[in-house]
Amino acid sequence: MKIIYAKNYEELSKIATSIIIKEINKKLNIVIGFATGETPLGLYKELARSYKRKKVDFSKVKSFNLDEYYPITRDNKNSFYYYMFRNLFNKINIQKSNINLLNGETKNPSKECRDYEVKIKKNPISIQILGVGINGHIGFNEPGSDFNSKTRLINLTKETIKRNSKIHKIPAKALTMGIKTIMKARKIILLADGRDKSNAIYHLIKGKTNKNYPVSFLKKHKNLVVIVDKSVGINLK
Repeated sequence: MKIIYAKNYEELSKIATSIIIKEINKKLNIVIGFATGETPLGLYKELARSYKRKKVDFSKVKSFNLDEYYPITRDNKNSFYYYMFRNLFNKINIQKSNINLLNGETKNPSKECRDYEVKIKKNPISIQILGVGINGHIGFNEPGSDFNSKTRLINLTKETIKRNSKIHKIPAKALTMGIKTIMKARKIILLADGRDKSNAIYHLIKGKTNKNYPVSFLKKHKNLVVIVDKSVGINLK
C-alpha cells in the first residue's frame, strides 16, 4: 500500500490525474474502472482539461463503472450514466462502444450483473478508481459485504440513501461491482477527502480486515495507492 498525502483537494485531484495519464500513455488501450460521487469530480475535470491540451488520448481506452442505482433511467440526473457523460465522457474522445455501464433500467438485474462480470473477465481492469463512503463502503458494497462478493443487486443502507439524496430521492437499491471484482484490478487508486472520511481510511490503514468496513479489504491488494487530503490524513501519520 502506498499512501500519498495531498495538501488539499485540488492537489489530490492533480496527483490522481498524473498517475492515470501516465498509465494511459504507457498503454493506450488500457481498461479503467471509474467511480462516481463528489470525490472524483476534480479528477475528471483535470482529465478533461488534459485531453483538451492534448496531453492524453482516450480513443482506445475502455471503461467500466463501479455501480448504478436501481431502478433508474439513464436520463435521470441522479443516474451514474448521466453523471459520467456530463462530467467526463462528453468532454473527452472515448469511443461510446468502449464504455461499459451497469443498466439501471434492466428488467433482469441478475442477468445484467452476470453479463457485466463476463465483460470484465474478457477485459481485465488495469486501474480502478475508488472513493469511499463515510461508513466504509466501496462501490456500493455496504457494511457486511463479503470479500468474495461479485457484481450484484444490493440494498443501500439508510445512511447512504440519506447522504446521497441531494435534491431528488434516490432508489433504495443499486447494482454494484463486488469486492472480489474490484480486487481483481491490477492497480487501485483510492481517493478520500474531507474529515468525515477519516474513520473509514483509519480502518483501511491502521485497522484489521473487517467486513463492517469493506474498505479495509483493500489492504490485501498488492498494488493499492491511497491519496488523501490533509483533513483525512491528519490522524494517520
